[in-house]
Amino acid sequence: MSPAWLLPEYVEDLLPAHARAAEQLRRRLLDLFDVHGYDLVTPPLVEYLDSLLTGAARDLDLKTFKVVDGLSGRLLGVRADMTPQAARIDAHLIDHQGPTRLCYAGPVLRTRPTGMQGSREPFQIGAELFGHAGIEADLEIQSLLLAALQAAGVPQMRLSLGHAGLFGALVTAAGLNPEQAGAVFTALRGKDVPEVEALTEAIAQPWRDAFRQLPNLYGGQEALDAARNALPDLPAIHAALDELAQLLAAGQAAGQVGALAVDLADLRGDGYHNGVTFAAFAGGQARAVALGGRYDGAGSVFGRNRPATGFSLDLRQILDCLPDPAASGGILAPAADDASLRARIAELRNAGERVVVELPGQAAHWQESGCERRLVMSENGWVVR
Repeated sequence: MSPAWLLPEYVEDLLPAHARAAEQLRRRLLDLFDVHGYDLVTPPLVEYLDSLLTGAARDLDLKTFKVVDGLSGRLLGVRADMTPQAARIDAHLIDHQGPTRLCYAGPVLRTRPTGMQGSREPFQIGAELFGHAGIEADLEIQSLLLAALQAAGVPQMRLSLGHAGLFGALVTAAGLNPEQAGAVFTALRGKDVPEVEALTEAIAQPWRDAFRQLPNLYGGQEALDAARNALPDLPAIHAALDELAQLLAAGQAAGQVGALAVDLADLRGDGYHNGVTFAAFAGGQARAVALGGRYDGAGSVFGRNRPATGFSLDLRQILDCLPDPAASGGILAPAADDASLRARIAELRNAGERVVVELPGQAAHWQESGCERRLVMSENGWVVR
């Protein structure tokens, strides 16, 4: 029999110092989104499965925990990603004719982790922009994502730009069926070059060489120039490369030279993206700390076919890139029935100080409070030392 305190694999507690740091970061990022005009929404933890997964890729279906609703008998899903929920809210509950900007923050639950070091309970915080199909929306989202990473203070920040539409154009032109396309997609996402070559052996030229070239097309502007020469002359491919060039130039103009690069084989995410994609990395980690991109039409099943673009970050993973947070500290106050002491404690707390009142008989354990200062009586009244 397992001990009562044992948690499931890839699920963990956040202890005081890290929980405090996570909450401070959550507030900082939501404040950042707010000053950029993004309204906070709080979707439910569970929804009917057909609503939660409508229009989503199989990747998201496999990540979703499913339970039977004891009231309706219908199948419920525990959310594994909040982006589709934001799309539902925009399409079904908010009747804006122009752009809608939404943000959210909360835990999601997944049946499996992303990588050996991942969590099955990421804390997702993100921003979504609905209602504008132009590159301007993607540029805004890229700028906000970079600002969020800077606000979080992540080291060694870099942003990888991809384009799901480019892969889709090649699939359509090559006439691949969904099973073939899915296999090539998985091989490219895993950077498995031998598997890509094996899967494309029977594909006609020039599409075979185009798929095989994708893993080699990464870097700065030179990668885009190489792609224009290496890939077939299709309008959709030209449009995708033009959009990536604009995003790359905008990031460099904002002072992020060296932090941005394109990767035409980067097909991360949950499979519902159909345009520009973002994957942000930090602290030398191999796993992305943020994912996003364009996913037009996600709300069509709810009655509104709206353009959409956005991103989400994993707060837990960002904490893993940062130095260990310091103890909370504070001021230790004595236990005494003294009106002037109570007034001084209230004054300090109103000023934002953390004051811990020592309980009777617990003086020997004062170090466990984490306080590094004391409130003591002096000739000038109660003072902090």
